[in-house]
Amino acid sequence: MPDVKMTSHTQTVLHALLGRGDNGDRRSAVLAEGLYGLELSKRTRLPNGTLFPILERLRQAGWVERYWEQDEIAEGEGRPRRRFYRISSKGADLAPLALAEAMAAAAAKGSGPGIARPGAAGGTVER
Repeated sequence: MPDVKMTSHTQTVLHALLGRGDNGDRRSAVLAEGLYGLELSKRTRLPNGTLFPILERLRQAGWVERYWEQDEIAEGEGRPRRRFYRISSKGADLAPLALAEAMAAAAAKGSGPGIARPGAAGGTVER
């Protein structure tokens, strides 16, 4: 179904962009405004060399939009502009379905003892 390869890292990025794990108010803000690169990196614990290629693939598939912060905001805070990423309407429709499919596929496969899988911070978890 998805036009995006649903690796564990891609799933982690989509969860962050969907505001999963945030309270209702913060989740609404994440969906509306998105997250900037450093904030996404901190939330996902993915290195930039992993995170930004995933964001670009999601953008090319139409699941993610990116935009620059307004100059006035950055200048007012005395820093460079930030590039924000947010889930698009297509991504908002397809990502939850793709994430559910990926979870179902992982559950159907099952993980036998001693099989390593990626951990949340890039390590491995033994099952």
